[in-house]
Amino acid sequence: MPMKRARWQIAGLAVAVAALTMGLAACQREPQSATAAAPVPAAAPPAAPASSAAAPPAAAAPVGIPAALQERADALLAAHRQMIVLMTGERTLDAAGKRAIGAVGQMLFHDMQERQRALIAQAGEMTDPATVPALNALLDRIESEPSWFDADRLAFKEFLGELSTRYSQAQSLPGLKLGRRASEDLAVLAEIEQAYDRELKDVFGRFAQRGIEPKREKWADYVAKLQALYSREQILKDFGTIVPYTLAPQSAGGGKEAKEKEGADTREIFGTSLPPKTVVLTFDDGPHAKHTDEILEILKRYDAPGIFFELGQNLGKLDAQGKAQLGANGAVAKRVLAAGHTLANHSFSHGMMAKMTDDAVRNEATETEALLDATGRPQSTLFRFPYGARNEAKLTTVEALKLRSMLWTVDSMDWADPVPKSIADRVLAEVDKAKRGVILFHDIQGRTVQALPTVLDQLVADGYRFATWRDGKFVVNAAKRPAPDDGVAATAGDTLYRESHALVIGIDKYAQWPGLHHAVTDAKAMEQQLVTRLGFKPENVTALYDAQATRANILRVLNDKLTDPKRVKRDDRVLVFFAGHGSTRKLASGRDVGYIVPVDATSDDLAADAISMPQLQEVAEALSAKHVLFMIDACYSGLGLTRGGGPRSSKNFLSDNARRIGRQMITAGGADQQVADDGPGGHSVFTWTMLQALSGKADLNGDGVITGTELAAYVSPAVSAIARQTPAFGSLPGSEGGEFVFELPAEREGLSGDSLQLDAAASQVNKRIDEANEQAVHTAAAPKAGAAGASAAAAPAIEVVVKNLDGADAKLTMPAAAPLSPRVAAQRANDRGLQLYRERRYDEAEAAFTEALKLQPRFALAANNLGFVYFKRGKPVEAARWFEQAIEMDGSRALAYLNLGDAYLQAGNDAKALAAYTTFVGLAPKHPRIAALQAWIATPDAAHRPPLPTTNS
Repeated sequence: MPMKRARWQIAGLAVAVAALTMGLAACQREPQSATAAAPVPAAAPPAAPASSAAAPPAAAAPVGIPAALQERADALLAAHRQMIVLMTGERTLDAAGKRAIGAVGQMLFHDMQERQRALIAQAGEMTDPATVPALNALLDRIESEPSWFDADRLAFKEFLGELSTRYSQAQSLPGLKLGRRASEDLAVLAEIEQAYDRELKDVFGRFAQRGIEPKREKWADYVAKLQALYSREQILKDFGTIVPYTLAPQSAGGGKEAKEKEGADTREIFGTSLPPKTVVLTFDDGPHAKHTDEILEILKRYDAPGIFFELGQNLGKLDAQGKAQLGANGAVAKRVLAAGHTLANHSFSHGMMAKMTDDAVRNEATETEALLDATGRPQSTLFRFPYGARNEAKLTTVEALKLRSMLWTVDSMDWADPVPKSIADRVLAEVDKAKRGVILFHDIQGRTVQALPTVLDQLVADGYRFATWRDGKFVVNAAKRPAPDDGVAATAGDTLYRESHALVIGIDKYAQWPGLHHAVTDAKAMEQQLVTRLGFKPENVTALYDAQATRANILRVLNDKLTDPKRVKRDDRVLVFFAGHGSTRKLASGRDVGYIVPVDATSDDLAADAISMPQLQEVAEALSAKHVLFMIDACYSGLGLTRGGGPRSSKNFLSDNARRIGRQMITAGGADQQVADDGPGGHSVFTWTMLQALSGKADLNGDGVITGTELAAYVSPAVSAIARQTPAFGSLPGSEGGEFVFELPAEREGLSGDSLQLDAAASQVNKRIDEANEQAVHTAAAPKAGAAGASAAAAPAIEVVVKNLDGADAKLTMPAAAPLSPRVAAQRANDRGLQLYRERRYDEAEAAFTEALKLQPRFALAANNLGFVYFKRGKPVEAARWFEQAIEMDGSRALAYLNLGDAYLQAGNDAKALAAYTTFVGLAPKHPRIAALQAWIATPDAAHRPPLPTTNS
């Protein structure tokens, strides 16, 4: 029987999110009133050292939880609460206060780590049959203790992660259920983090917000109650720190003011001598059995080197003879070396070395050096003092061992901040101020693993390089992604996302609904477009057609496959396309709710048989991918709840967008509208227009990518102009302004007689679509003509008015693209020319290819394509000149020789045609026309004359 369990309510949610919160199971808890008094937190032993403001004595352990297990859990919660009190309002303090909080905060963090490890270890030691029931009892408390706030439960994130990992492979059914339960709890914690995102960012952020700060009563209640239990001054004092009224300034990392070093890393290394826009990534306190390998995988993806400051106690121990004995984590350290990174010394025990004797400091360093040497590492001289705490005597002691102190200039504060997005924002803000430096991370917790890709995405996009320390100096890595030599991007999607996933659904043959004609064709065309042009691997695209598209199958893919964290990662994108019936149901409140209709749905019970828009919104929020887009081509697709405004204009759009979550939906029509199922090419009007948009036409600002907003801005007015329906577009709850992005591949096609074109009717429809878009698009005032050095920001933005998911008008604004290099602009012009050629708009295609050659005079592909436009218009002599130029630019282009032969043959110059064909046969022996050409080459008479492509059509 499936396990039933409570799922926590999230205090302080916005109304749009609250509407989508999870239903409660059998042991549901009633929601608290907004005006209820703040609950009294559970008693918990204080984190060591003991705080005089600690909670009252611990209550008796709930039934089923061993007393020792509860005691460790409560102690961990107490330390978590102290960290909240310590960091609340930190950004308003002076420099001395911030430094004191930073030092004590790190000590409290390591105390929490010890408590975390102790709790996990105790859970792992419970090998008797009562283990799983005891842990389930503890999870009952974590999930439903009435005296706790939801933010309290974030203290157990790492513990739940460890339980999920350990028990997901259990050999017993109770163990497997426990692992799944822990996984579900982690998913709820992610929602709590999102609900409290603004407050947590305020607690841990080091930069002020602008404008009015909204009040969240629940969070204020939580902090007020904690401040009644603990005071920041007492916490600092408990850790041996009192902030004086005045204190000489010190730099990050606890050392002397970095500015005094005049840009040189002389005695200690802070990274002040790094070149501009260069950073060093450092990771403390490892190695970790799980998270270090995850960090290595991320660094590999960005070709970024790291320096890992390891604790000796995590590597192993020295035996009685002083010989190093590596433990289980020794293998992790060896993998760090094998990946090309640096291992360095962070002491043995992470003690406060400034308070140790010189001999103790010496032993801490030398024992860890012996363990590091046992990993087989090359010689390294780097040492990092725990907490950055050292004095002249301890620095001299370490230097006598031929070690050199490296500290940091950017503290990620991942040791305090439980929210990955806040960690990333802080690091990027600090790096942006300093433009260089050494960044401090920790590779012993999941939050750093989640934050790191966002940080590296932005740094790479902003042109930063990564450095390491080797042979007594900084060594800067070359950029990972040099521009291709032809100025063209590689396969679409390679640079913006780790992986791309899609679910494509098309239903024509309904059992109890009227049949459709083109839905399956629409879905198959979209699947082909995604795979062949837009960077989606075939194995990552799930297609459900007709009988396959049952409600159960659709939900199985959405809820299991696409939400599987092993398959879909944070740096991925997910697209869902549905072509079929849609319907609406009016609620008692009078509000309409839209549904997509699976193949097995009846017409009399939509709530049970169909899939509602709120269900799709829940799926969108559960997905770990950073960008998600729903394309719904149905008779009625709305309403989706929207939140937030349009996309933010930015000259650094792609780099900014990589950091923001995006959940977007575009639908074929609004309420009371029927979707046209009889568009060109055997498609619905909506999907036909969508396919044209994705071919490149929706790149409204010409920057080489199509965003979800651009897609809507192109499709909505186009469909409205040729059908009685108005597509709608908007963002779903959980979106943070991010945009789903399609990276357009550079067109490699060389035009020839084999090139496909649209029929006359489809070409006419596309012309009407383009005309509608020209009328719909508005631009801001352009920069004054002739203004020298006009910036990209001064270029006109593009504006289009569409319907949002609630049916109201919404203005979409696309920022103007930054100026392109001539080579890239030439490629874009060539791509545009190919689109126009396929639509038989030869004058415009000729102008586009001409523009490409003006920008890039030795662009062989554009020369060939321009020649073929001449050929198609019945001008073989002019065409031959361009084919000859294309061959002179690039003699390996086989199609240019074929086209040249056709042009000469049409012009009556059989001798030159024969020579061109002969060369082509040698270059492309498997081309479909080879047999006919070889016959004419062997017998060049009228009977064997090869047929030519049609012209003037």
